[in-house]
Amino acid sequence: MTVAGRLHRFNDLAERAAQLLVAPLLLVTRVYVAWQFLKSGWLKIADWETTQFLFEEEYKVPLVSPLIAAAGGTFGELVFPALLVLGLLTRYAAAGLFAVNVVAVVAYAHVLLGEGFEAALGQHYLWGFMLLVVLVFGPGRLSVDAWLKVSGGSHR
Repeated sequence: MTVAGRLHRFNDLAERAAQLLVAPLLLVTRVYVAWQFLKSGWLKIADWETTQFLFEEEYKVPLVSPLIAAAGGTFGELVFPALLVLGLLTRYAAAGLFAVNVVAVVAYAHVLLGEGFEAALGQHYLWGFMLLVVLVFGPGRLSVDAWLKVSGGSHR
């Protein structure tokens, strides 16, 4: 066997082993990023007066009123993560949460882009990257979407 053939077999073995990790990795990614946003959504719901104040005075959400921004952001931080954890409408949930993440960075850019907030901004980048991974690769086998596909939920 040639060196190229042996290298190919060696790489093929690693690829087959890595395939065993795809579904758990996508599940952990979905749950981790969902948890980050769910915590924020729960905080907003728990103290709605403070949430309204922050959207009126601190966050600079463009194009919509502070009340609509507060309600929309809270909705997005609660509904999209729940869908992500379940793996239901996963790509839509990931896209929606990605948008929530972008709006959060834009609305708080006056703080996040300042000195000393590099780690906070880095978290938003990490979450955005994780959401893009789920958007591109899908939810994996450990999801309601995968179950629906296998159980005949796919369009014929």
